[in-house]
Amino acid sequence: MKLNKWIAAGAVLLVGAGAAPWGVGYMTEQQWLQATEEVNGAQPFVRVNTGEYDRGVLGAETSGSVTITDPATGESHEIEFKATVTHGLTGSLMDFKPRNGWQPEGADWYPEDQPRLTLETRLWGTATLEFNAPVMEVTNPDSGEIFRTSGGLAKLDVGSMGEQADLLMVWPEVALIGPQADVIVRGLELEQEMAWLSGDVWTGSGSMKLDNVSLQSPETPPIVIDGMILTSSSEASNEGRDLDSEAALKLESVTVDGASYGPHRLSLFLNGLDVASWNTFSDTMTELQVLQLQDELDSREVFQQQMQLMQQMTQSVQNMVGAGFSAGIRELNVSTAEGTIEGDLELAHPRLSDTERQQMLMVMQRLTGSLSFSLPVALAEQYPEIRMQVAPLVKQGFFVQEGDRLVMRGQLQDMVLNINDVALPLPPLM
Repeated sequence: MKLNKWIAAGAVLLVGAGAAPWGVGYMTEQQWLQATEEVNGAQPFVRVNTGEYDRGVLGAETSGSVTITDPATGESHEIEFKATVTHGLTGSLMDFKPRNGWQPEGADWYPEDQPRLTLETRLWGTATLEFNAPVMEVTNPDSGEIFRTSGGLAKLDVGSMGEQADLLMVWPEVALIGPQADVIVRGLELEQEMAWLSGDVWTGSGSMKLDNVSLQSPETPPIVIDGMILTSSSEASNEGRDLDSEAALKLESVTVDGASYGPHRLSLFLNGLDVASWNTFSDTMTELQVLQLQDELDSREVFQQQMQLMQQMTQSVQNMVGAGFSAGIRELNVSTAEGTIEGDLELAHPRLSDTERQQMLMVMQRLTGSLSFSLPVALAEQYPEIRMQVAPLVKQGFFVQEGDRLVMRGQLQDMVLNINDVALPLPPLM
């Protein structure tokens, strides 16, 4: 009797295991169709169209196209694709290929292997998009340019039903060799962690590292940039209504014609950005771009819609400013043979009450700020092109000499910019 129960239980498990891929396949198809619908609805410039989706028990075949539109020109480029889908017990693997292959017929771009683009999905709402690129070399017979890459990896992990994402990119070397110039990029590493806040706004942190970038041209001295690191971070504040962001760029050294200088640093910040107003501003900008691509509308109708959108944009900017913010350059430090170029800048606007916002006649009437910038006197004396730029500013009093440095200090208050005791009334920004 017990043996029969075990046999029955085993049969149920076998049936369940056999039926699981069918259920996974059904969920995969629904997830794919929903994802493409969300991509198409989120923005107008990239559209994914699914043709046939032939689903079986253990796998499926699908095809479609991706259409990319240039918002500046309105030109569109379509890429047709096909995908093989494999169903498992808890997820599916989609293997994508261009319908006409990864390279033109008769070409030999990939001497070792073909690229591979896959999408792995799970029933609980996670997905991994991965692109593996092999060694590649493409020669333009007309210009003689050669594009060469060592191959690399790009990977995007998406979780929490699309509200979290981790991006990873590793590319050892990319080179463009040609008669005009040789550009070689080595040691690219990109990492980004993101969490969706609202609208088009995401929070998180990331970094991009480049070991070396070199530029050689017959007409200019060789330039080499070593040890580039770009970091960024953003987080929500004020119960998710505001966004605070920072970004920093560091260069270990820059070598020009054999002479090296460094390190160099630049850091930026933005605090208190009103998220709702920014989303409105971003959406309005997108609508303006889409409006320019609609040839079927007459000029009068286009003009009226443009005026309405411009009013919305102005209102969103007023709301952003009225919510208060601060932004600027936290640090600028550039090393030269003559000394360092240093500076910082901050602009800020206070948070206004509802009554004060209604009384705003100008967008940034209560904007305040501070500026500090200095460079070595020897730098201006050594290079004529810099001296031509600095000399008029010294004559007008915007630069004053303090020891061996030229210094500029400024304050912004009540729509007047004061630089080294030289007052400059600012025009109102309506």
